[in-house]
Amino acid sequence: MYILYNLAIYITSPFLHIIAFFNTKVNLFINGRKNVFTELQKHITDKDSTIWIHAASLGEFEQGLPIVEKLKAEYPSYKIVISFFSPSGYEVIKHSTKADLVTYLPLDTTNNAKKFIKFLQPKIVIFIKYEIWPNMLKELNRRGIPILLISAIFKSDQIYFKWYGGFMRNALQKFSHFFIQDSESVKLLNSIGIANTTISGDTRFDRVSEILQQNNSLEFMDRLTQNYPCFVMGSTWPEDEEILVDYINASSHEMKYVIAPHKIIPKDIERLRQSINKNNVLLSDTSENLLADTQVLIVDTIGLLTKIYSYAHIAYVGGAFLKGGLHNTLEPAVFGIPVIIGPNYEGFKEAEELVKLNGIFPVRDKAEFTKLADKLILDSNFRLTAGDINVSYINKNKGASIQVMNHIRTLI
Repeated sequence: MYILYNLAIYITSPFLHIIAFFNTKVNLFINGRKNVFTELQKHITDKDSTIWIHAASLGEFEQGLPIVEKLKAEYPSYKIVISFFSPSGYEVIKHSTKADLVTYLPLDTTNNAKKFIKFLQPKIVIFIKYEIWPNMLKELNRRGIPILLISAIFKSDQIYFKWYGGFMRNALQKFSHFFIQDSESVKLLNSIGIANTTISGDTRFDRVSEILQQNNSLEFMDRLTQNYPCFVMGSTWPEDEEILVDYINASSHEMKYVIAPHKIIPKDIERLRQSINKNNVLLSDTSENLLADTQVLIVDTIGLLTKIYSYAHIAYVGGAFLKGGLHNTLEPAVFGIPVIIGPNYEGFKEAEELVKLNGIFPVRDKAEFTKLADKLILDSNFRLTAGDINVSYINKNKGASIQVMNHIRTLI
């Protein structure tokens, strides 16, 4: 099976190079990997002790950040290396001071795995949530390097639990320990003979809780809100904006609105702006006078949404009008506000649970959104109760990073 797996990668690789001519993300994926080994040689020496942390993309990096920060503080003599599979993670984090080196994960061939791990010589390896790469895991296991999978969650429809999933089940066996989000995942792992598990929860709860300790003030938000209530609509897609813009245009509430699209594409930003009939401005074009009179702020930069949520009385989190696209609902929820989402939230554990608890509210269409948004704006008890539910839920689920770090200390 390893031969077939490697052959599939070698066959696929030339097609990716062709697609890269026409697709920006694939182009970054291909070109970003060209200098991986050169960068490793430049930044890692034989005398260095390293800890390798792998994340699929930006969301998983944020999930693992509490562990990264604790490792840097507790083991300052170790170099922290963070690898990404996706350009959407690497391109945002590549200059971060959170790590000593940020790199792409090379394609998972046998030769790449041996070369990558030989250069890194990690003391311990941490994979976040998922990303099961058989050759990397096989080589790490062969060298006796401990491998942890943290904040992991498993579903019965995954390949590991199918009759034909033996190759991937074998890859899972290479992990030294699993830190799991829930008991159902533990049962699934037990069903395939994996018992080295701890139910620790999700490190994202620790991450979002730490957000409250940082300075979340933003001068432009102070000027915009001026004690007006604020409705923040974050990580939106066109499917979300179709409903949101109709509501904003028809609304008579004395409310400031902030829309932060998921993708900052100039023509799409302009289309969004032209569709809003209330006084609006782009963040990149703001001035003190413009903001004072603005009803709708469109955020056409990245990296500010978490702090913007701290000003919100209500939040909408985009992506759930697409399948599997819901963005991070915990970031606004930690500020004690209700969160509205679209209808497709299955598989997002915290969203599923907070919907049941009435801290997060899914809507299927414009009519449902209008009814719910009006109720949250006009009924302060309803709004505050929902926000309290979200805070209580997050506080109850904190602590995963403590369990992970206790285990890491036994390995380093």
